[in-house]
Amino acid sequence: MYSLLPNLRVIEAAAFVAGPTGGLYLAQMGATVIRIDQIGGGPDFKRWPLSAAGDSLYWEGLNKGKQSIQIDLARAAGRELAVALATAPGDDAGLFLTNFPVEGFLSHANLAARRPDIITARIMGWADGKPALDYTVNAAVGVPDMTGPVDGTRPVNAVLPAWDLLGGAWAAFAMVSALHRRRATGEGAEIRVPLSDLAATSLSHLGFAAEALLHGDRGRLGNDLFGAFGRDFVTACGARLYLVAITPKQWRGLVAALGLGEAVAGVATGTAADFTADEGARFTHRALLFPLFEAAMAARTLAELGPALDAAGVTWGPYQTLGQAVREDARLFTHNPQFQTIAHPSGLTYPAAGPAASLAGEARGAVRAAPDLGADTDAILADVLGLDSGAIGRLHDAGLVA
Repeated sequence: MYSLLPNLRVIEAAAFVAGPTGGLYLAQMGATVIRIDQIGGGPDFKRWPLSAAGDSLYWEGLNKGKQSIQIDLARAAGRELAVALATAPGDDAGLFLTNFPVEGFLSHANLAARRPDIITARIMGWADGKPALDYTVNAAVGVPDMTGPVDGTRPVNAVLPAWDLLGGAWAAFAMVSALHRRRATGEGAEIRVPLSDLAATSLSHLGFAAEALLHGDRGRLGNDLFGAFGRDFVTACGARLYLVAITPKQWRGLVAALGLGEAVAGVATGTAADFTADEGARFTHRALLFPLFEAAMAARTLAELGPALDAAGVTWGPYQTLGQAVREDARLFTHNPQFQTIAHPSGLTYPAAGPAASLAGEARGAVRAAPDLGADTDAILADVLGLDSGAIGRLHDAGLVA
């Protein structure tokens, strides 16, 4: 955790991945992020993966460093409490992150009527308000049709929810940007972050959309790297690794490390291609190049190849399972300073990630666990809404908070 946003107070009413991710990123930069939780937990409180005891590892991973207040949102008085929290006064408050529907008691218009300078960031499915998940948006933009084996016909959705993760990052970025403007002008903002727009704009930025317009849909390539040299190869000891050569330096190093200079030169002569200068040529003629590299890799063990590839400055990496990575890979997990071993609400103790960005020369603060549901209810009611103990007790007695 860092303290770049030490006085910022964000109210979060969100479930699943994108909204909670945005709140997580803000909390990791030092903001106070207060989750509004339905009494007993929202729709993602027991989402898989689960511990052996049935606690959601997913939920306690996405909500690290936040506070939690449990409110009965099914009742009008509970909804009023949520609105009061979102619109509570303060120069560094009035920031609301949600994936609730555009219309309703937590709409921007309803909140702005109470606090005109409020900044809302709303994660959505489709821009027109139709519900969607990362997986349905991904299917709609055609990425699964470009993914999978060359001879396959069934679309392949990725395990990683890319649009959700981008959505959380975009919501946090846009919210802080709007706050910067509000400090100068006093103006609030209604920010909408539809997953559909994240997918469409990202594919446009990458040139994928233009490619489809001009040349038609891209076919499946399996593990081949589009437009350059890259693919998985198997070594003599059965290890599988991925090799990439995009720059001229990477290509020269790879060819030299495998002793393929003469063989590659022969392919270059036969095709009139300049493989060193033109990465596209390596892709165009990969059917001629790959067999050379397959044979060279298959003749060496990983213990022989690894040092040679490293010495030549080759970009490569071994395939490993996530279980192997979290138990054995020092760079990723076991000795990565981004991780600290902490106790979680589930009662389990295991490494948890802090912010992915590191501030050079600044110490990383302690990673804080996700809260127990409602752990901060009384403190939030007192500190944010200014309620005394009697008023808080009456809310408990009425079952509006827990």
